[in-house]
Amino acid sequence: MSSPLSSSNHRSPLTEEVQAKSGVDSKSANPGVLEELIHYFKYASSAYTPVCPRPNGAHLVTHFSNAITDIQGFIARDEERKEIIIALRGSASIADVVLDTQVMLVPFLAPGVNAPHGTRVHSGFLVAWDSIAPSVLPLLTTQLALHPDTRRIITVGHSLGGAISTLAAMSIMVKHQQDIARGREVKNYSYGAPRIGNKIFSEFVNGRLGTNAFRVVHANDGVPTMIPRELGYHHHGIEYWQSDDPPSEDTLYQCSADGEDPSCSASIPSGGVNTAHMSYFGILATTPFCL
Repeated sequence: MSSPLSSSNHRSPLTEEVQAKSGVDSKSANPGVLEELIHYFKYASSAYTPVCPRPNGAHLVTHFSNAITDIQGFIARDEERKEIIIALRGSASIADVVLDTQVMLVPFLAPGVNAPHGTRVHSGFLVAWDSIAPSVLPLLTTQLALHPDTRRIITVGHSLGGAISTLAAMSIMVKHQQDIARGREVKNYSYGAPRIGNKIFSEFVNGRLGTNAFRVVHANDGVPTMIPRELGYHHHGIEYWQSDDPPSEDTLYQCSADGEDPSCSASIPSGGVNTAHMSYFGILATTPFCL
């Protein structure tokens, strides 16, 4: 688990304990967090690459895709970190855009999930995850059996891929409850992801993933706020807002646990898909190169 949130309702990069150890001021984010966010973004970016035999230096286990929804991604294994990574590609086709526009909120019915009554999510994102879950979840189970020393399961994605990666994390959290009880972690890193569901859903995510959810927003990226709250949507936590370029611990803020911190990226009106959405930490999201 990462360090607990400050009790403040304002953006809070560090707990007092971490601040004291790091020597940075109260507005600086933990340098270790920044490094981790960059590390996992390389998987999210590599998911756009047609051929990537060593994503972020990890061992590629397999690719997966669905011919109807065109949702794609890969599973990789980092031997050194003892991690299995599930990376989801963001919007890259007409089929993806069609899913993006299906904004009706529907009950969260997904493999392994027993969500609280009233939990509703974006219908297009749910269709996307449900189209690949029957392939991804058994592949993950097989990898865990082959590598029982796995410490963490990571789900990651950019844009549409980020939204799907959160739904994937929730399915995995429920399906592998016994593993988690024994100390295995599930972490989700989403970059430039739109709102996924309603307030009950956000509370469900916050309750299950807590500080293991890293929802990253670059500057004035308009996609995270493109689906308005007026439609019944509410972001989950925890937002990490890189408020300005170049990326540094001085411009990275850990926002309130609620997910809708008015002092973070929500303070900027949505500009839709813009330049800030297309790159994170100086890395092009849709790079054709294997990172």
